[in-house]
Amino acid sequence: MSAASPTPPPLRVGLIGYGLAGSVFHAPLIAAVDGLELDTVVTSNPERQAQARAEHGDDLRCVASPDALWDRADALDLVVIASPNKTHVPLAQAALKAGLPVVVDKPLAGSAAEARQLGALADERGLLLSVFQNRRWDNDFLTLQRLMADGELGDVQRFESRFERWRPQPKGGWRESGDPEEIGGLLFDLGSHVVDQALVLFGPVASVYAESDVRRPGAEADDDTFFALTHTSGVRSHLYVSATTAQLGPRFRVLGSRAGYVKYALDPQEAELREGKRPGRPGEDWGVEPEERWGRVGSGESPLTGGGRVVPTLPGDYPAYYAAIVAALREGGPNPVTATEAAATLAVLEAARESARAGVTVAL
Repeated sequence: MSAASPTPPPLRVGLIGYGLAGSVFHAPLIAAVDGLELDTVVTSNPERQAQARAEHGDDLRCVASPDALWDRADALDLVVIASPNKTHVPLAQAALKAGLPVVVDKPLAGSAAEARQLGALADERGLLLSVFQNRRWDNDFLTLQRLMADGELGDVQRFESRFERWRPQPKGGWRESGDPEEIGGLLFDLGSHVVDQALVLFGPVASVYAESDVRRPGAEADDDTFFALTHTSGVRSHLYVSATTAQLGPRFRVLGSRAGYVKYALDPQEAELREGKRPGRPGEDWGVEPEERWGRVGSGESPLTGGGRVVPTLPGDYPAYYAAIVAALREGGPNPVTATEAAATLAVLEAARESARAGVTVAL
């Protein structure tokens, strides 16, 4: 009997940024996935350095500048970029030129052209470049994919997706800045999620119409945006992202030739991460939604009055993204979200911005 192959050491990860994205999403998921080890956090903020060590151990290396990563590139296996949007492209370029595979939080870049250029650089260097589109592993999205694969909806004709919040007071910061260099606003923030999901489900887009507004007093960037996408497949996607929604609509309303699927409420994983829950922790059911939030499938009846069949929501699974990164780096598995896919999403977002500005439908 041959001896079992030894378990390889974990991939050592350098994480740039320990704000919302770095501390709430990336660091906990990296720590939870077998085969990854959080080695270094880059933040110049002493309080965030202390927070990172408190959450991930006193042995965690904390440095003030990304240059410290490039100086010891041979000691790392992966760089994750969770810093402000305007830094994504230059930091990804620097990581790739240092010979390191890269995960970049969405949006990968401020334009489709920049995303394609980054993808070409990664290909030239023979390195992984992946984009963190975690909401491909939302509970409702996974459930919808299964319903479609099983043919329960028939041919989907219209896809309505809402990522809405009620935040009447702007929080400020770069995410809500009106400076185009910051790549702020909901168009590129939540819009990156809903457009990516629509493209995954229904393929390329032929034309885009959008309405984008700044509603809140004192706000600088778009906070209430609607997209209408016509896919080359004939499906129409109506997508809403808003911080000004006093009454939230359904997260998904999907209408097919056989039945429709209506689902309210967001996937619980972000809230769980914010509350300090962690995937894989004993005694905690990760990403599991209570039955009262399950969606319904049916035809000719309103789900609000009990019409249709209740469909159990599959558990959400954000750790699956990083598990796929491990498989890609260790075994040559597929990149879970490619630069090409990110560029396609950005092309739609750019078309939406132009459509809203000019009041016209933009062909792609």
